[in-house]
Amino acid sequence: MDVHPVGAPPPTEFAQEQTFAAIHAGEHPQPTSLDELPAGLTRDDLLAIYRQMVRARTLDERLWTLQRAGRIPFVISGQGHEGAQVATAYAVQAVPHHVLPFYRSIAACLVFGMTPADILISHYARAGDPSSGGHQMPAHYSRRDLNIHTTGSSVATQITHAAGCALAARLKREGSVTVTYFGDGATSTADFHVGLNFAAIHRLPCLFVCENNGWAISVPRELQMPVGAVAERAAAYRMPGLAVDGTRPIQVYAAAKAAVDRALAGDGPTLLDVKVPRLTAHSSDDDERRYIPPEELARRRERDPLPIYEAQLRDLGALDDAEADRIKQAARAEIDQAIDWVEAQPDPPVENAARHVYAEGTS
Repeated sequence: MDVHPVGAPPPTEFAQEQTFAAIHAGEHPQPTSLDELPAGLTRDDLLAIYRQMVRARTLDERLWTLQRAGRIPFVISGQGHEGAQVATAYAVQAVPHHVLPFYRSIAACLVFGMTPADILISHYARAGDPSSGGHQMPAHYSRRDLNIHTTGSSVATQITHAAGCALAARLKREGSVTVTYFGDGATSTADFHVGLNFAAIHRLPCLFVCENNGWAISVPRELQMPVGAVAERAAAYRMPGLAVDGTRPIQVYAAAKAAVDRALAGDGPTLLDVKVPRLTAHSSDDDERRYIPPEELARRRERDPLPIYEAQLRDLGALDDAEADRIKQAARAEIDQAIDWVEAQPDPPVENAARHVYAEGTS
């Protein structure tokens, strides 16, 4: 008698394995014309990805300005990660989904439907914060109506939550995909092993996205793991592990789309190892100059995904100066308006300080 994992469909042939192999071998070249785009992508999609990357960068930079001005307490940035987040989210948002973000997930959360005001109000800790009503520390993004699930400060706990979420969605026959985001430091935790192991055993429709910037706060990759790439760890769980250049959103999208198709076909989870530059310190409380050589800091700027992607769009004939200026001006105006609105919102009432901390209605 054949035995299948909990709630899992029988194994199927997965045509996208060839796509995975091509991406992994570097045989998925960057398009030189709009006719060479991956299946499902159009010029409008390319501009939508660019627009979300610009929105995220504009918002992120403004958060740093607000923090340095003393108007918000803390920032943990996603600058340099925008291509990885937007491209993967763009592939996932086209199907029913659940999202378990991490603290750098500004760009991904914008793609999945959160607004700049939602992001800002969590940093201001105002009563209208959809993530926690102003109770959580900043960067713990969630919105129940968008299936963006709450996260915590402990590194990597969202990975096990994602596996459980994917199992629940399967048992409910949702036909959905669960995606979770984390940094390379998270792969050194027990939660990483537990989450990927469980998802692989039960062939869960789950996409694990490691935004690999090479640093776990101040610990470099070679002191985190004995392998050369996070993608190599996927072999232990018999799932595909793909290393992708996060400065190339079109390639990231192709990898994420293949992973989504694989999940929906019942073939199980995928680990994406998306190489990104961390363009800021770990957080607004960190001084990376104390542990990163100046020459590496300079090299990071050369891998900024936003100008790289913008240049690619211009080469493809998908973007010109006028359109780029319109997108950037619109992002600045949207952020300005959101800040004005958020700063007019009230603080949480003092009597609600213990709400969602202790069970209510008990003695």
